[in-house]
Amino acid sequence: MNEAVPLRKHGEHDDVELVARLAEAKRQIIEQLRRRIVGQEQVIELLLVALFAKGHGLLVGVPGLAKTSLVTSLAQALSLRSNRIQFTPDLMPTDITGTDVLEQDSQTGQRGFRFVPGPVFANVLLADEINRTPPKTQAALLQAMEEQRVTVGGVTHPIEAPYLVFATQNPIEQEGTYPLPEAQLDRFMLQIEVSYPSAHDELEIVRRTTAPEQPGPSAVLTRPEILWLQDLVRRVPVAPHVIEHAVKIVRASRPEDPSAPEIVRHYVGFGAGPRASQALILGAKARAVLEGRYAAEIEDVRALTSPIMRHRIVMNFRGEAEGVPPLRVLETILAELR
Repeated sequence: MNEAVPLRKHGEHDDVELVARLAEAKRQIIEQLRRRIVGQEQVIELLLVALFAKGHGLLVGVPGLAKTSLVTSLAQALSLRSNRIQFTPDLMPTDITGTDVLEQDSQTGQRGFRFVPGPVFANVLLADEINRTPPKTQAALLQAMEEQRVTVGGVTHPIEAPYLVFATQNPIEQEGTYPLPEAQLDRFMLQIEVSYPSAHDELEIVRRTTAPEQPGPSAVLTRPEILWLQDLVRRVPVAPHVIEHAVKIVRASRPEDPSAPEIVRHYVGFGAGPRASQALILGAKARAVLEGRYAAEIEDVRALTSPIMRHRIVMNFRGEAEGVPPLRVLETILAELR
């Protein structure tokens, strides 16, 4: 069992040393996840980027690819409190946020309302099959994801930090589903594509899951340490030309912008907004420190362009009719901005 990486508050350690500690913590987290998860290196990398950049992630993949196991295992490796909500068509907003219940004091006989928190009050929330519930219930997550608090009955209840929402979505079964509105999609920092495992990984998956169960992940970081490292990511320096490159990529996705390439003008209805530019820089910072570097570079921005922007681009009628995917649009933008 690995010991948790010792960290102290900012000011007692140089930030450069903390970057090295975070890189080591990443190695230990991946080692712990390997006890239960086979392969999916890029998915794990993006989950960690979302964690330390204080973002949310939408995992898209067919059933049986260990999306749920990956999120719950990550919460265990980080010693965070996690909850899981199975989204269904009959799920109500109060089933997520919680509700006020009427109680009577047994001694005084007085009645009053008491707030009973819902499963949204956790450090890591797994929203399983989020597109299986109506928009009204989906919207119950909006305030929690954006403001880290929930308002019920006119009273606002804060959610303990860190707070992360990882939602899963099945891309092939659309019957009985409700597509996420663009406003909700924009709240997710990353859309993480979970693909089929390789032949070698699938053999290992079958071997492990049909053998006696092994111990789960051990904690690598504590909650206070995670908060310190999230603050560290914000302090990572970014050169002006890196920020300019991120903004150029985002603006090039808007068909009305003069910098938009021809494919964007022809096939895109709406491009990404400023939140995408912010996510590119924050994600680049997190990616840099996870690799042990204390400066975000253009390559970090470009590496995260697809997972950060593909769910923020809305294709027009021509793009939908001709089957032009957002990924092809982003590849063209990156090629023209070299």
